Amino acid sequence: MNVSYQWLSQYVDVSGYTAEELAEKLTRSGIEVDGAENRNLGVTGVVVGYVVERVKHPDADKLSVCTVDVGREENLQIVCGAKNVAAGQKVPVAVVGAKLPGDFQIKRAKLRGVESMGMICSAKELGLNDKLLPKDIQEGILVLPEETPVGTDILEVLAIEDKVLDLDLTPNRSDCLSMLGAAYEIGAILGRPVKLPDANEGLTESAAEAQASLKVTISAPEECLHYSARLIEGVTVGNSPLWLQNRLMAAGVRPINNIVDITNYVMLEYGQPLHAFDADRVAGGHIDVRLARAGERLITLDDQDRELAETMLLITDGEGTAVGIAGVMGGANSEVHAGTTRIILESAKFAGSSVRKTSKQLGLRSEASIRFEKGVNPEFVIPALDRAAGLICVLGGGTCAKGVVEARTQEFAPAVVDITLSKINGYLGMALALDDVKSIFERLGFPYSADGELLRVTVPQRRGDITRDVDLIEEVARLYGYDHIPATPITGVTTPGSLDKGQKIRRYTRQALSAAGLQEAITYTFTHPDKIARFPGRYADAVPVALALPMSEERSVLRTSLLPHLLDTAVYNRNRKQDDVAVFEIGKVFLADEKELKAQPVERMLLSALWTGNRTALSWTGKPEKVDFYDLKGLLEGWLSGLGLAEAVVWRSASPAGYHPGRTAELALATPDGEKVLGTVGQLHPALAKEWDLDDTYIAELELDTISQYADFTIVYSPIPRYPSVARDVAVVVNRSVTAGELMAKIREIGGELLESVQVFDLYTGERLGLDKKSIALSMVFRHAERTLTEEEITAAYTAVLTALETGFGAELRK
Repeated sequence: MNVSYQWLSQYVDVSGYTAEELAEKLTRSGIEVDGAENRNLGVTGVVVGYVVERVKHPDADKLSVCTVDVGREENLQIVCGAKNVAAGQKVPVAVVGAKLPGDFQIKRAKLRGVESMGMICSAKELGLNDKLLPKDIQEGILVLPEETPVGTDILEVLAIEDKVLDLDLTPNRSDCLSMLGAAYEIGAILGRPVKLPDANEGLTESAAEAQASLKVTISAPEECLHYSARLIEGVTVGNSPLWLQNRLMAAGVRPINNIVDITNYVMLEYGQPLHAFDADRVAGGHIDVRLARAGERLITLDDQDRELAETMLLITDGEGTAVGIAGVMGGANSEVHAGTTRIILESAKFAGSSVRKTSKQLGLRSEASIRFEKGVNPEFVIPALDRAAGLICVLGGGTCAKGVVEARTQEFAPAVVDITLSKINGYLGMALALDDVKSIFERLGFPYSADGELLRVTVPQRRGDITRDVDLIEEVARLYGYDHIPATPITGVTTPGSLDKGQKIRRYTRQALSAAGLQEAITYTFTHPDKIARFPGRYADAVPVALALPMSEERSVLRTSLLPHLLDTAVYNRNRKQDDVAVFEIGKVFLADEKELKAQPVERMLLSALWTGNRTALSWTGKPEKVDFYDLKGLLEGWLSGLGLAEAVVWRSASPAGYHPGRTAELALATPDGEKVLGTVGQLHPALAKEWDLDDTYIAELELDTISQYADFTIVYSPIPRYPSVARDVAVVVNRSVTAGELMAKIREIGGELLESVQVFDLYTGERLGLDKKSIALSMVFRHAERTLTEEEITAAYTAVLTALETGFGAELRK
């Protein structure tokens, strides 16, 4: 927001403070000011002149010799090269001795033999941004209004002896997107009152009732909260007076004509956007605010033919024809033009979310939409309408029909917030007196009532950012001055920071897998539906969640598995001659059971790993060794052991989609709540490996959420054993369907506290045993922590194990 120092001084007394000092105070109070730009770029000695006569230069076709009255005893002879110079014009004249931007000094000169005593200036030569000037005076010399007094300093006429504060506003301070909002802020900082403009000044009403020829209805009550309009007749469209153009240009707005300029002026003054329709182009004098229909189109004021979505709010006439996009831009079919005599002037409060969505969908952001989407002050809707109507009566020669025609779908009331002095001082670490706090609220213009140290504060609706007591505490801190708040030690209960269980497990997992030689990968959360179809992973039944506005088709849905992107990572490395790839990723997947979401998708934290290529590199000690299933299994067993889950996890064969049916295992965890499936470890199906152009590839995908729930992360220290251990080996013949894991689990159960460890050391199959039999040899180690075991104890434990294996699995000792 650009705030003119001169314009600001109309609403609040800024005497005694320079623009730079105000910028410093604003910044220190929480509203950053990027700078105070001087509109005068070095102009001195330029006055208003009257071109008495213009004749052609005797020796140059493109030059004119002008006689100019600048308010001195004698007229000046000036040679001018502008095409648009003519007798009878009021123009800026740089007399001899004047200076122009760039330290350009005007001297007496001869041009093609004719003496020139100055220079008739263009807007650009005066340092003005000619892009902000009306189109008809952007080229050539600057022609001033006829009523401009001759001899007047051009700095006064163009109001360029001014500085403009560039406010860098945060989204919550939309109140300062107006001159009055900036005035309230400056007034609060300086402790000076704000002088509001008279909204009814110049307003001339006729005897005709506005309701007789103007009707307003709202068909979209959630998107339009208040709509008001005035009918103004007998208007003459023309140029705005210079003072109005100067203020618009200081704010960075280009003047167009008196009607449009007035709506922009009042928008900058009040922060309330307005729009003027040609009343003769609004059928039936009826305005209805409704949502667009499918396939509806509108040519906007920028001459763009725009397709409208059904969520966009429109201003329509009595025939249902759209004449404007609410809060964003008017339609070309209702534009005010040179022949307009009757105007419907609009002032409204539209829902910020509706305007924001429309503006984003159309890629069209206007000064009006910026204000509407952040929220306008409902208290200013009618005053801004009256203020603009009054200016149109004065500057456009119009007369207003009596009364305002309006419709409301919501009533607004100021927020009332209770705050205590002790809470303010407790939050700020200060000892402010109650009178100090009262004074700050008075400077802010916040009415209050007091009951002891309790203050009940009524927050004006212009400050929509203040809804809670902590917001009021911030206002007290800002206005008292952040620099004056003392440094105090923190008091109260403090909680030392720490990781929760899930964070600890993820940190341990990264450390364990990295130490084992795997590298962590971080892949996109978004993926392509085809990748999910090729490898659905653990959640084959999940429906991918589609993005509303994807970056590309490659990133159009949320992932349901981490493995497809790890496979892409392996391919990427293989294509660059990096054949040995071992990576893992910890991340979330998003699961839904319907295409049209009615609830948030379920988020699950997974650990995925991929290993392909060689386990060992070529060296003098031997040839490279290919990675296999047991490498990944052993790595995960070591990781589970660190989580205290290794003995509780059962590995059993499985054949889910995407995995090799004979080299894949499912991990199940025995818990007090029953068995929980943790995930799958196995070889990628050969068909998919061929499709991805990979060699044998081993992958795993495990549920970290479930693991985190049951993991025992407690470290238990045991002394080094003092007593000897005793080993017993046993080889049993069982059916091929019996797994070694089942046998080991039963041995641990029966062995009890005497059993220190059990492991498989041999597997045999052959014709001697039969086609459906196999022999598994296991080694058991027994030990007691506090004494030496007797032979009887060892024999009893060994016999119990054999009996349990025979009973539970039909095992027979191998002979």
